[in-house]
Amino acid sequence: MAEVAGGGVGAPPRRVVVAVDESEESMHALSWCLSNVVASSAAATKAPPPAVVLVHARSPRPFYYYPTIDGAGTGYVMTQQVMECMEKYTASAADTVVARAKNICTAAFPTVRVETCVEMGDPRDVICGAAEKAGADMLVMGSHGYGLLQRALMGSVSNHCVQNCKCPVVVVKRPDAKHAAGAGATATGGL
Repeated sequence: MAEVAGGGVGAPPRRVVVAVDESEESMHALSWCLSNVVASSAAATKAPPPAVVLVHARSPRPFYYYPTIDGAGTGYVMTQQVMECMEKYTASAADTVVARAKNICTAAFPTVRVETCVEMGDPRDVICGAAEKAGADMLVMGSHGYGLLQRALMGSVSNHCVQNCKCPVVVVKRPDAKHAAGAGATATGGL
């Protein structure tokens, strides 16, 4: 009888999808995943650690239109050269984010299999789609900690994923400095 958790002999390795972006919150979620999912899985079973699939969503190329300074409302459109420059920048930024996340994975677990997925589109759709395509056993993502007003205006990517992904979703909130300092004092027994 095969184990559902993916730890049994002959069972396919588990796949954990981690959403990454340029924020420290997403890198904290990745570190949390490595420490709590990958490490505990490797320690608890003889099976290889789960594969980590890093997903990064690039924003789609917007139509750049800005009003003119003269107030006539004629406006102007960005030149093709400027748009190509912005496209190269976002592609470079995506490569940098994914390389940083991949380095974090391989530094902590040199034997872990790391896959990457960079797609253009709305992060909500890209992350949910990538989790489904990857056959994810779990999706891990960070919380940016936006307040109620910002979430209402911008929408919450993590909330969308929790509601729409077909696999379990873990949203990792990065502790703020006040809670981290308090936890450190409690753990060390300080006053």
